[in-house]
Order: sequence, then structure tokens, then C-alpha cells
Amino acid sequence: MRNLRFEIARVSTPLRAAFAISRGAKTHAETVRVRLSDGTNAGRGECVPYARYGETVDSVVAALENLRGAVEAGLGRDALQSALPAGAARCALDCAMWDLEAKRAGRPVWQLAGLPEPKPFETAVTISFAEPEGMAEAAKAAPGTLLKLKLGGEGDLDRLRAVHAARPGARLILDGNEGLAADAYPALVAAAARLGAVLIEQPFPAGKDEQLLNRPGPVAVCADESAHTSADIQTLARSYDAVNVKLDKAGGFTEALAMVHAARRSGMGVMIGCMVASSLSMAPAALLASLADAADLDGPLWLAEDIGDGLIIREGIISPPTAALWG
Repeated sequence: MRNLRFEIARVSTPLRAAFAISRGAKTHAETVRVRLSDGTNAGRGECVPYARYGETVDSVVAALENLRGAVEAGLGRDALQSALPAGAARCALDCAMWDLEAKRAGRPVWQLAGLPEPKPFETAVTISFAEPEGMAEAAKAAPGTLLKLKLGGEGDLDRLRAVHAARPGARLILDGNEGLAADAYPALVAAAARLGAVLIEQPFPAGKDEQLLNRPGPVAVCADESAHTSADIQTLARSYDAVNVKLDKAGGFTEALAMVHAARRSGMGVMIGCMVASSLSMAPAALLASLADAADLDGPLWLAEDIGDGLIIREGIISPPTAALWG
């Protein structure tokens, strides 16, 4: 990939409504997009800098700028894995490299990566953290039958009951974002299976996973904030039943694919997840959905306006990305 033009852009996109989790709320999706062009073909990638891991838009842009000379001189995707640490900056660049490689080869990324041909798949639709009544109303309006409830405060059991009453036929993922109360957790778990829960995601803070060693419970538990790369999988398998693979944390499509394979070898279930971002961020993750038990890729539904040629998402079903979007 020599003599490339490397473009970096900061993008702030308003949301349709505030997106709230136990740690706070946001009203805009703050992303960084990159574009690699050889004059004939171009590849794109997007990432979400995540404050939870000390990332900002400025820090991600700086990391990419520091690598500009190497990228424009022909840094390859394999070398990129050690040139940048796992995280948002590497994610955007890694995905752009895959996209460019596919465009040059005239073959889709799924073929280059040895993946099954992508087909439409179900995504979870997120119900933002709020009071029980507000979450129930949001659940009534949410498309699809797989809902992801943001929990992490006093009254979580009431939130779960309210959403179940509003959507009794829905399957529910309970996402604690590290904020569930340890003393209230047993009662929540006991009620979860009766009220339609199929998965509980990251109930306790990363680093305190030992609290889960004495499971199993009636509902499987999934690692999120505790999971970053394939190197974490063996340890996580002791405390969790499944892992949420997110490209922004893993550092791109390359490492996310490695995480999925490592999780499967360890007997763990897999969910493909996302941050709130455009279809450009979702497209690489969508190709991994065929290897997963569940997908949570509803990020574009939160945007006031998605990018052109974005994913088609209808009633909780995502159609595969087109080559005009990515890959």
C-alpha cells in the first residue's frame, strides 16, 4: 500500500435522543473517520474514542497523525497490529485497510477473511437508561423483538418489570455497564429468566469479575468492559459465559475476528457489539454477525442522520452492507 493519501476527519453527529447508561448520557456521536486512497481505489474506516479507556477525539487523531508517514509509505495491516495498541485509532485504520484491500482485489472483505457470505440478521435495540415508566414507553416504540436494557441504578428490578409488562414477548439483554449493585444482583438474576432475559452483560466493574466465579445462574453472563482483545479470552472464560466483541476496543476488524475465534475455542458465546456511531462503524462488525450468537449493532438508529449508503435496518433486522458502504 505505497503512495497512499491518508485523510483523517473529526465528526460530531447529533442523536435523535439522549443515549444514557449508568455512567452518564450523550447527545452527540463523536467519531473519527479515516480514508486511504491510492488514486484509483479508496478504503474507509470509523472509530469511537471511548472516555472509559482514556480516549478522546484529540488523542485518537494525534495517534493517527503520528503514524501518517508510515501509512503513506506503505505500512501494512499486519504491521499495524503492533504499530498501534488496541483501541479506537487502530480500529479506524485497520478497517480502512481492509476496505481498500477489498476494493483493490475486486472481492468483498467476507471472502478475503474466509467468512460465510453475510445474510440479514437480528440486532438488539437499546432502551436507554431512565426511570421505569420512561423505559417502558421506549420499549413499546422499539422495533424488533430483542431489546437491550441499560441498567445500573436503584430500581433496576422495577425497570425490568416495567419493560417486560410493556413488551411481554420480547427477549431482553440486561446491560449493567459495570453499575449493578452486588447486594441487589441475586434478586435481579432470579427474576431475569422469568421476565424474558436471555443475557446479562457486565454487571460489575472490570477487575471485579471474581464475583461471578460462583455462577451459573439461570441467565448467561457476558463480558463487555472486561473484554478487549483475544489475549483476555482465557481468563474471561472462568467468569463469563459469553463475550461482547467490539471493534473499537479490539482495535479493528482483524483483532475482532481473532477474538471471535478465541472465544469459540474456549467454549464461550459471542455477541458482536458497537458504540453509538454511523453505519460505517457497523459494517465491519456486521460481517462478523454470522459467527455470533447475537448482535447489538443498532448504533445508526440513534443518529439524527446516518451516512449515505448506510445499513438498511427494518424491524430489528439488518441487511448486509453494500460495497458502496464498506468492504
